[in-house]
Amino acid sequence: MRKVAIISYGLTKVDKHWNKSLRELFGEAAKKALNEIEIPSIDAIIVGNMCASDLSDQNNIGSILADYIGAIPTTAYRVESACGSGGAALLSGFTCVASGMFDIVMVGGVEKLTDGIGKETTYSLGKAADAEYELFYGSSFVSLNALMMNRYMHVYKTPREAFADFAVLMHKNGAKNPYAQLPFEISRETVLNSETIADPIKLYDCAPVGDGAAVVILCPLEDAPKYSDTFVEICGISGATDTINVSSREDLLSLKSTITAGMKAYKMAKMSPADIDVAEIHDTFTITAALSLEDLGFAEKGKFDKMMSEGTFEPGGIVSINPSGGLKSRGHPVGATGIYQAAEISMQLTERADKMQVPNAEVGLIQNIGGSGSNTYVAIMRRCR
Repeated sequence: MRKVAIISYGLTKVDKHWNKSLRELFGEAAKKALNEIEIPSIDAIIVGNMCASDLSDQNNIGSILADYIGAIPTTAYRVESACGSGGAALLSGFTCVASGMFDIVMVGGVEKLTDGIGKETTYSLGKAADAEYELFYGSSFVSLNALMMNRYMHVYKTPREAFADFAVLMHKNGAKNPYAQLPFEISRETVLNSETIADPIKLYDCAPVGDGAAVVILCPLEDAPKYSDTFVEICGISGATDTINVSSREDLLSLKSTITAGMKAYKMAKMSPADIDVAEIHDTFTITAALSLEDLGFAEKGKFDKMMSEGTFEPGGIVSINPSGGLKSRGHPVGATGIYQAAEISMQLTERADKMQVPNAEVGLIQNIGGSGSNTYVAIMRRCR
């Protein structure tokens, strides 16, 4: 199996892009990525997307985007894995290059959530849950995560303020990110006094709804110096699943898919959590962040509040978490989120993250979740000198 590198990336600002279509957003990100390198051709385009069928009335995303950027007749297709669609696309692209099937693969993600109106968007996103056993009875991702958050605070006696402090940290980070949807700082009081969405989850515990596109370009590691002076290696990558309905799980406070995908990625990279300098994790809600940090091995079980108070996850801490601001501040254009994360870690490891830069970052990790933890994709990257 060949080693795989990311040689370029392109991002759009996450926002409510009323005046841009799916293809225009993707084209903007793809153009930025292609302008950074000189490659002979694109052998395949793999795109993560969740909601285009519902909200943009568009299927056949691969062909639409290949046509728009002038890449016909390259292979092109869409990957759907709920909010983990970007991570699934990255895994698919990695496999294509590692296997020798293709040499240069454009892996992207694009989402237009604001093409829907209120209930339409909520319902489309809700389809990532179990339609028969959860969605039918009125459950939403907010209500399901509220169950987990209530349970977490009860079992571990965690103060509500710890979750608010994570949101504050994300906005502090995101205020430095030119691509962020919510690039401003907030206070603990802002979080705690914001509107209750599903008790105990408040408005500022939630990632916003927005649009965006991101692209990374992959090639064999041995060929990367031909195309770019700055690149990173994807040295570990995996995906895993859990039960789609939350009520069937053995433990509400453990994301089995994250544990399994993380363990496999660490093993493939021959690394451990202690080797990670910077990580972009999937913080759809502040409770998702707490569970993810524990299940990836960055925090002891039930010690989220203690580690927050000690500054463990701040820039310069033991492991810098979401210097981009994460889903909470950068935004969460669902099918594109995993690719935003891959691009952001590439920025960090190539020292191109500007005000977001984590000093001396050598190894980074991304974690992209689908549903309420029903699937997770984890990738580990390292700097190439």
